[in-house]
Amino acid sequence: MDILDKIFTLLIFPGGLFLLILGLAYEWVDRKLLAQLQNRIGPRWFQPLADVIKLLAKEEVIPEGVNPWLFIGLPIIALAGSLTAALYTPLVGLPPSHSFPGDLIVTVYLLSLLTLCMGLAGSNTLDRFSLMGATRTLTQLFSYEAPFMLSLLGPAIVVGSWRIADITSYTENHWLLLSQPIGFLVALIGLIGKLEMPPLDAPEAETEIVAGAMTEYSGRGYALFRLAKGAELVVGLTLVASFYMGGMANPLLFLLKTLLLLLVMVGLQTLITRLRIDQTVGLWWRYGTLLVLVQWLGMIIWKGVAS
Repeated sequence: MDILDKIFTLLIFPGGLFLLILGLAYEWVDRKLLAQLQNRIGPRWFQPLADVIKLLAKEEVIPEGVNPWLFIGLPIIALAGSLTAALYTPLVGLPPSHSFPGDLIVTVYLLSLLTLCMGLAGSNTLDRFSLMGATRTLTQLFSYEAPFMLSLLGPAIVVGSWRIADITSYTENHWLLLSQPIGFLVALIGLIGKLEMPPLDAPEAETEIVAGAMTEYSGRGYALFRLAKGAELVVGLTLVASFYMGGMANPLLFLLKTLLLLLVMVGLQTLITRLRIDQTVGLWWRYGTLLVLVQWLGMIIWKGVAS
């Protein structure tokens, strides 16, 4: 029975199939809210699922001049990374399915697999738009990865543990958003950058380079990348909300806090125009990292005075 429980946890709930469906649901909420703020109707509730089913049923066209093993395998690796990262996060307010010392670092790097796979997928083709998108994707990766990781390590320093379960247990009674507002802001913007959402969507700017690194993808490959991005959206929102907004005590709080964060992200998409890639790299790498380090210094000084 123990083996069956583990298989159910991995494949159905709270991981696997449930996470993929939840990612599609959050994608619909994002698109619907954005449409309403832009005075549009937006998609119907089943549209993301219908899009994925249609893509999975279509033939996957492999362009000439690409490595077919990479072209087919990279979407699978991207999705596997997002699903594996979910094992160590408190999805739906439940304890993580698996936990070990240092799983926070592993989770952050697993969340970076999607970006790395997209960059490699774009550079694997001969299409100029894909190559340009891959260059922007990997360039932007260096601008937000360090600030995003540092912002998640702030709560870990307060708790004195690199285990996500220990951090979420502590934050259930402590809103670190009040004591580390800079880290919260940097984490939220870093998540927008990881998902390449507006205003940090220069790598896949539709009005400039079609679909960026994904220009040559169709069918199953593109569907897997979409599913991976949806799963990463849920995992990222869960980490930020559980670290900074009082933890995840039950499913209701999980929905309220993650949807509130998603609403803030949609508001930023509506209010701010797309940043150029040089603006993203020049501003965010320089000032985002510096602000988090200044906050770290303040925490260290405060702990030293208090002790």
